[in-house]
Amino acid sequence: MLSRIRGFIVLIQFSITVAIVIALMYTFRNHTHKIIKAWMKIQMTLLGITLEEKGKLDESCDLVLMNHQSLLDIIVMEHIHPRDLAWIAKKEITNLFFFGHIIKAPRMISVDRENKAGIIHLLKEVKDRLSKDRPIAMFPEGTRSDGTKLLKFKSGAAMVANKLNLKVQPAIIINTRTILDSKKLTATPGVVKVIYLDPIQAEKNTDWFETLEKNMNEVFEKEINS
Repeated sequence: MLSRIRGFIVLIQFSITVAIVIALMYTFRNHTHKIIKAWMKIQMTLLGITLEEKGKLDESCDLVLMNHQSLLDIIVMEHIHPRDLAWIAKKEITNLFFFGHIIKAPRMISVDRENKAGIIHLLKEVKDRLSKDRPIAMFPEGTRSDGTKLLKFKSGAAMVANKLNLKVQPAIIINTRTILDSKKLTATPGVVKVIYLDPIQAEKNTDWFETLEKNMNEVFEKEINS
């Protein structure tokens, strides 16, 4: 019951702060990253999140790949990563009334997965953000899992990394769905663990992506079963 009340409060504060942040990002277009960083710091505090990190984040990587189970995954990674991440989001999110501007205002990347021409647009957008010194952030599962296991990885992340010869930073995030479940609308303060795997250089003629998926699954299963 208490987690439901907290979830409702989070929904209200999030809706209010999203509106403020969107207005600020459109007003101060050259300072969107600073605005996002400040917003994420506030969210981490309000949600009562304690971070535990294992391994080391390689800030030089062009692409960050992580598992996805909660909206909190984005909040945590934005809070941690010092650079101006460009997230790849589904077109359905970008097209949402009002909330879609949280993708548009900071110039994130929208992809139409149903349109073949969307791949060409995606690569063009990724090149543009990389040229502006913005690493790309993606969820290779393509959508949120239930937090008990990783979903099968989609081919989009491998395609982007191989085409553009990107250096990849894999990360496993643990416990975010327990803390913030937007489907059940529950919120509970707690510890989020972030595990950084060794960076990988994407190469077309290797099985790096399959190996990465296997390794991320093993790390995730070990953590949730420990």
